[in-house]
Amino acid sequence: MPKVSLAALPVSALFAVAKPSGPTSMTIINDIKQLVAGSRLFVEAEKLEERKRKAKSNGSHSRGNRMRDVVKIGQGGTLDPLADGVLVVGVGKGTKRLNDLLEGAKEYRTTALLGCETDTYDSEGARVRLAPWHHVTKENVESALEQFRGEILQTPPIFSALKMDGKPLYEYARKGIPLPRPIEKRKVTIYSLDLIEWKGDDHTFRWPEKQLSVEEKKAVEMALGGVEDNPTLKDEPDHAAPDQTPTAFVLSMKVSGGSYVRSIVHDLGRAVGSSAHVVTLTRTRQSRFTLNVTEPEDKGCVPWEIFQKALEEEGEADEDGWKDWERAVMDKLEIIDGKKTT
Repeated sequence: MPKVSLAALPVSALFAVAKPSGPTSMTIINDIKQLVAGSRLFVEAEKLEERKRKAKSNGSHSRGNRMRDVVKIGQGGTLDPLADGVLVVGVGKGTKRLNDLLEGAKEYRTTALLGCETDTYDSEGARVRLAPWHHVTKENVESALEQFRGEILQTPPIFSALKMDGKPLYEYARKGIPLPRPIEKRKVTIYSLDLIEWKGDDHTFRWPEKQLSVEEKKAVEMALGGVEDNPTLKDEPDHAAPDQTPTAFVLSMKVSGGSYVRSIVHDLGRAVGSSAHVVTLTRTRQSRFTLNVTEPEDKGCVPWEIFQKALEEEGEADEDGWKDWERAVMDKLEIIDGKKTT
C-alpha cells in the first residue's frame, strides 16, 4: 500500500472512479467533493480546522455545505447517465490537466440494439422510428464497420449538450426550434472499431416503451432539419415475426476526443438498412486510467461503492489517521503537486 508523505500534504492529483450507470457525472463529482473537501489528503490542515470552527459557530452540521468551497475539483470527460466506467477526477492543480484527457483517445464497449431509433440515440430516450432488422446479419455489420474506421466526419446528436449560439442542441430539439444553421460536422478519428460479440436474440434488452407524441415528433423533425436533409421519423413496418426479440451486438472501439459513440451506433444502424440505438455503454479506458490494468503505467479505478459507503457512514480511521476511501484513492493516485513515497 503506497503512503503519502505527511510533509507533502496536501496534494493536487488525478484519480479515476468507476462510475455506475444511472447517476450523472456531475452527481458523482459533487458527492466525491463532499469527501475530498474534508480530507487532509487534499486540503491544508489549518484550513480544515478553520472551516470546522466557523461551521460550529454558525451551527452548521452539513459536511458538504461547510467544506465544498475549500478545494477545486473537476472531471476529465462527461459520461451520460446511461454510461458507466472510467471517470477521471482532478483535484487542486490536477484540474488543469483535465483538458489533456479530454483531447486524448478513449476506449469504449457498447451494446447496440437494432430496429429502433430514439431521440437521444440511446435507451434513455423515446422511440422515434422503427425499421426492419431481421435481414441484418453479423457479416452485414462487420462489413459496414469499415466505413466508420479511420478519420471520419461525424455529426453530433441533436440531443447533446453541444451548444449553438449559447443554447444546448437538445433545447432546440425539445422545443421544436429550427437550428440557426446546420450542425457542423466534426473530424474525428476511430482508431479501432470491432464487433466482439453477436448476441442475436439472447438478451433481455427491449426497445423503449416511451414514444413521442405527434407534436413532439414534429418538433424533433423541425430541429433535425439542421442535421439531415428532409428528416422523417416515420416507422417502416417489419412484417417478419414482429414480436421477436430484436438483434443486439457488442462493439469495442478506440476513438479520439470529441467522438460520439451514440452517433456511431445510430449511423451504423442506417448503414445496414435498419436503425439502432445504444443500450449499454462503458468507458473502459481514458489515457492511462483503465478498468483493467494491463501495463505498468496503467492506473486503475476506485470502485464507486467505496465512496458511497463513506458518504453513508463516516467510518473509523486507521492507525495513520486515514479512512478506507482515502486509502483506496491513495492506491490509485497520480500526484500532480506533492511527493508520494513508499
